[in-house]
Amino acid sequence: MKNFKKGFTLIELLVVVAIIGILASVVLASLNTARGKGADAAIKANLANTRAQAELVYDTVETPTDLVGYDGVCANSNIISAVNAAILAAGTSATVATRCADSTTAWAAWSELKTEATDSWCVDSTGVSRLLTTNPAGAVTVCP
Repeated sequence: MKNFKKGFTLIELLVVVAIIGILASVVLASLNTARGKGADAAIKANLANTRAQAELVYDTVETPTDLVGYDGVCANSNIISAVNAAILAAGTSATVATRCADSTTAWAAWSELKTEATDSWCVDSTGVSRLLTTNPAGAVTVCP
């Protein structure tokens, strides 16, 4: 009589564990990419919301006798919250003071993107929303 043992050999189990490990690493790499793209989408959405809020600020402070225009947009608490949310999503240590600029005639806000640190997303009072390959320098009130 032959004595048969039921079960898997050590080699078979090691092969299965190796295959599962390889598949898990592929899935985790894809998740990191998706997480970065999600953060970029959050940055773009937060900055897009600043445009509507800036127009509300403009309508609130602009009067026929007091032509302040967009001056003070970057000091508005709702704008500060939206820009801070974009900065937080990007994971940078920037502040609103360095990422929002306004004047009586225009304003612009920008933040670095999560997936590419050298790229920024910029929105301004002219309706522009665009990708910038370099970060704006200084008090830029229009996306370059």
